Amino acid sequence: MPAFFLHGRTSSKPSRTRTNRIAANRGGPGRPGTLRPTPRRTFPARFAGWLNRNRRLAVALLLCGAAASTVHQLTPAPLDTVAAVAAARDLPAGATLDGADLARVQVPPGTVADGFFGEQDQAVGRQLAGPLRKGQLLTDAQLVGPGLLAGTPAGSAAVPLRMADPSSIRLVSPGQLVNVVLTGTGGFEEARPPEVLAKGVPVLWTSTHGGDGGQWLGTAETEGLLVVAAGAEQAARLAGASTRGKLFFVLVGP
Repeated sequence: MPAFFLHGRTSSKPSRTRTNRIAANRGGPGRPGTLRPTPRRTFPARFAGWLNRNRRLAVALLLCGAAASTVHQLTPAPLDTVAAVAAARDLPAGATLDGADLARVQVPPGTVADGFFGEQDQAVGRQLAGPLRKGQLLTDAQLVGPGLLAGTPAGSAAVPLRMADPSSIRLVSPGQLVNVVLTGTGGFEEARPPEVLAKGVPVLWTSTHGGDGGQWLGTAETEGLLVVAAGAEQAARLAGASTRGKLFFVLVGP
């Protein structure tokens, strides 16, 4: 056979390099099989890769979380509330309350005192014993009536007294302390020394600050009247004292 023909003949065997490459892809020489799978990345590796690609977004999310946590800690928990009645405007002593004078408000339970009113109808028509500021909660102790004795010693009584000088009532206000003095004459116009019937009794109500007093005293004849809180012994001396002479008061300190 000619030499040139043998030289140009192509061998049908694959080269060793190619055989090794195919065997490597198939799992090794002599092992039939599939292509080697690409190893899967674990979650920490994937998260680290995402974090590396989205650094700014991650920082923004962390800052938002910190801000939300701070706001949650600083925001107080919502409190339960109760209905109460407050003055809708400044009200003077002696005012007879109507619906326009009062407002119904919701307040935390710990801010209301004993004797507070939950509905406006409970206070309409009652009379203020002292002035009331706008927004101030209303209680029975601020109205003419038995509530004025709130906080006084057990056995105390509200005693009405008619002063000999009606104009002097303008000098005293509810809450002030007074000594009640009786002056008079005995038989045959014999002068008697003044007698102190009660010392340091608080004034609850006056005809000047309490209007006509019809809510409590049941009469419109209130000129010169004041009402004081007195203990049992003092009340016994004060009862009917105006029939034994003339009554005056002296303002005293606490």
